[in-house]
Amino acid sequence: MKAHAAAAAAAGSAPAPRGVGMPGLHKAIFVGLLALLMVAPFLLYPVFVMKLMCFALFAAAFNLLLGFGGLLSFGHAAYFGGASYIAAHAAKVWGLTPELSVLCGAAAAAFLGLVIGSLSIRRQGIYFAMVTLAFAQMLYFVALQAGFTGGEDGIQSVPRNDLFGLISMREDINLYYFVLAVTFGGVLFLYRVTHSPFGQVLKAIRENEPRAVSLGYQVNRYKLLVFVLSATMAGLAGAMKSQVFQLASLTDVHWMMSGEVVLMTLLGGMGTIFGPLVGAAVIVTMQNYLTTFGAWVMVIQGAIFVLGVLLFREGIIGVLSRWLKRPL
Repeated sequence: MKAHAAAAAAAGSAPAPRGVGMPGLHKAIFVGLLALLMVAPFLLYPVFVMKLMCFALFAAAFNLLLGFGGLLSFGHAAYFGGASYIAAHAAKVWGLTPELSVLCGAAAAAFLGLVIGSLSIRRQGIYFAMVTLAFAQMLYFVALQAGFTGGEDGIQSVPRNDLFGLISMREDINLYYFVLAVTFGGVLFLYRVTHSPFGQVLKAIRENEPRAVSLGYQVNRYKLLVFVLSATMAGLAGAMKSQVFQLASLTDVHWMMSGEVVLMTLLGGMGTIFGPLVGAAVIVTMQNYLTTFGAWVMVIQGAIFVLGVLLFREGIIGVLSRWLKRPL
């Protein structure tokens, strides 16, 4: 207890008292968000909302690593895309049900996170970021050359098998609520992680690593654990995306995918709970509704990002949180 209190002090904030649950404001936001998503498929195109949820979970997973762990990875597409390929292969070749396919993808991402993370955390700062990018590029070329990945064509026509062998996933509405359950559960899990004693230690390491070391914490163990957790949740998002679009492609493991998740996190608000969700919603919506501009989409997206950084230096939710003087 004393050690966790010291860690919280190192992070510059007091530890949450025991027995204190989720703040009322956060409960209200989660309930409102769930209610909105429950009716969304009747108001919007379900596949679009499912894509938004997949990227929201991806951004939330990345935020755990960067916003709370202080580790900037330029290679998170490796876990997102790697899980996408494994889940697609499991569904198409092995004939597994959606829940097992998604679990296979998440497990593969966890394994990749363990291997890559154990090597990457030996470096800090920009060196850590470049090592993660190098590993992601290695996985990209594996996906390009390996036989089971389909090369440039990817794994297409991924079947939507029956959930638990009982519920047909060929109907978009059934798949939608499966994606909603997994995404919402994943976000709540990440919320719990960041508000646990483990999360307090992560904040202490982010703010003052030498002091965390002096308190007796095995810093590299915490870094590796948060790396694996982030990779696993990113893989969960990628595995679901392969089920939604019935496709796993090189786009999922490309370095630009790693850049997009960084953009989502920074635009929404790094180190906040709801910031990555908002950032993902903004980016995915722009990509969906600005397709008529062709190649200019990237230019428009870049301009909006520059404006966002200038006007919302702490991210959209970060600025809103400061105005309200309430953590979001």
